[in-house]
Amino acid sequence: MYSILGKSNTNPKKLLENSFFFFFIRSRTHYTSYSKNNLFSRISTLRNPDISIIPVLDQWVEEGNKVGQAEFQRIIRELRGRKLYSHALQISEWMSSKGLLPFSSGDRAVRLDLIGMVQGLDAAESYFSKLSDQEKNEKTYGALLNCYVRERLIDKSLSHVQKMKEIGFASSSLVYNNLMCLYVHTNQLEKIPDVLSEMKKNGVPPNNFSYRICINSYGAQSDLNSIEKLLKEMESRPHLCIDWTTYSTLANFYIKAGLKEKALAFLWKLEEKLDKNALGYNHLISHYAHLGITDQMMRLWGIQKVKCKKQINRDYITMLGSLVKLGELEKTEALFKEWESSCQTYDFRVPNILLIGHCQKGLVERAETMLQEIIKKGKTPTPNSWSIIAAGYLDKENMEKAFECIMEALAVKEQNQGWRPKPRLISSILNWLGDEGEAEKVEAFVSSLKTMIPVNREMYHALLKANIRVGREVELILESMKAEKIDEDEETRKILSLKQESAE
Repeated sequence: MYSILGKSNTNPKKLLENSFFFFFIRSRTHYTSYSKNNLFSRISTLRNPDISIIPVLDQWVEEGNKVGQAEFQRIIRELRGRKLYSHALQISEWMSSKGLLPFSSGDRAVRLDLIGMVQGLDAAESYFSKLSDQEKNEKTYGALLNCYVRERLIDKSLSHVQKMKEIGFASSSLVYNNLMCLYVHTNQLEKIPDVLSEMKKNGVPPNNFSYRICINSYGAQSDLNSIEKLLKEMESRPHLCIDWTTYSTLANFYIKAGLKEKALAFLWKLEEKLDKNALGYNHLISHYAHLGITDQMMRLWGIQKVKCKKQINRDYITMLGSLVKLGELEKTEALFKEWESSCQTYDFRVPNILLIGHCQKGLVERAETMLQEIIKKGKTPTPNSWSIIAAGYLDKENMEKAFECIMEALAVKEQNQGWRPKPRLISSILNWLGDEGEAEKVEAFVSSLKTMIPVNREMYHALLKANIRVGREVELILESMKAEKIDEDEETRKILSLKQESAE
């Protein structure tokens, strides 16, 4: 994560979210810090998007609790931040169907965009078409544009923007920012400066986000001269207060270009903008890590702890990752102990960083001992944790231990259903098992793998080699391979020739 924080955010999906949901700016404040007896706490326990939250909402009202529009808007924002789009849409639909609250044009725009994300573009267009002429305003038109851009539909997006211009709904930076996001999506970065020029020509003042998209487009093309010209233009605009995110983006490109002094100048400007912004400190610390300046990282961590009062897991992940990047294992261990003594939620992404640090230094046994100590405290690790150690043993060519650890990872796969083992790790272990492993171990390993990744030829080759070595028949394995539509190749025939040699 520490390396990600040091990069400018050119992820198209993130750009779109930032562009359209300007009134849904993500906040450091989370509902988890509030009393457990609130509506969001009840909703957040239902993490499965297939489970309806309507009964929770109905019960809340039946208990006589107050229902506030601003509260629901905050909950929708929080659910979006957690990628629980289906639940966010259910709340939006519940708000209007119950008639308990006024439903603003902004609420309709949010509903339309959520429909596009959850139910698809056709459903979003259908919703828009059923709105009255009065409800088809700049916000709902903008939401539909957001849907087109998200789907990378160039012709529909441009046609929709043209219509917005004709009816006078293209007077905000939001429309042009979405167009620039479209060109990010479709890798047409050369068109982004033209959109910015058109924006200024039409009397629409670019905001920080507008300039930042354009800076990113120049940076992706290593065009530092154009970046500097754009920065001068930004600094000359009295209405524009350059934010820390823009300075972070600029610093990142100069770090990449190896221009340390210029990067440092932007980092000082970035720091001046921060005050109590913890995410900004994370970016700043990460940048200094890329420059290899440990003392500045430690200084900023001290300031962040004073100004931001409470550090969350994300902050520790950034600082620990930055220390590991610079090989500062002693400092990393001390910081990890500090986190462990105060954390409210045991997020395994935090110790995983230290596990990576130990493995990178060749201290795999130390990493495994650390993980075992955490387990003794009653914590169940994620498969990622065991996979890190397995990869460490692989690098040391200790295949027996690598196999043991990846089996441990597979045993706790339910702790992170999105986890998938690294192909290099699996390939190496399969090759080793085929050459040296017991047939039963190979079968157990392949059986576990099948629940996570598609069956492939390497799995069958390991099974064939292990069974041929002990003189077993392999006809059933070959039949299964054929049933899976995996053809024999030169390697398969070479393995089968071993059977003939052993028979002779």
